[in-house]
Amino acid sequence: MDRHIPMHALPEEIQKMLPEEKVCKYCGVSYLILHEFKAMEEKVKAMEKEMKFYQGSVDREKRLQEKLHSLNQELEQYKIDSKSKTERLSMFFFSIIYLVERKVQEINTL
Repeated sequence: MDRHIPMHALPEEIQKMLPEEKVCKYCGVSYLILHEFKAMEEKVKAMEKEMKFYQGSVDREKRLQEKLHSLNQELEQYKIDSKSKTERLSMFFFSIIYLVERKVQEINTL
């Protein structure tokens, strides 16, 4: 965290104040640092909220990685299935062509 270094000294009237006049009677915190303390509290709250968001991000990332892995496996299986079906269709068409050619030859020999 950045540390604030004042550019100017405190006004003389504040420097001459008694310590009891410079602190909160309820909590004992100096009025001179109370504002910075409150700003730090707000910063901590914002950072805690951000950490919760990132914690959720890690969980989401893990689930998405698992889903991606599963989809990649499915894709590979579909590729294998597709190749197998393509080969079977090729063989089927070649068989039909062969049978048609034989029939044509039979007809021509008559």
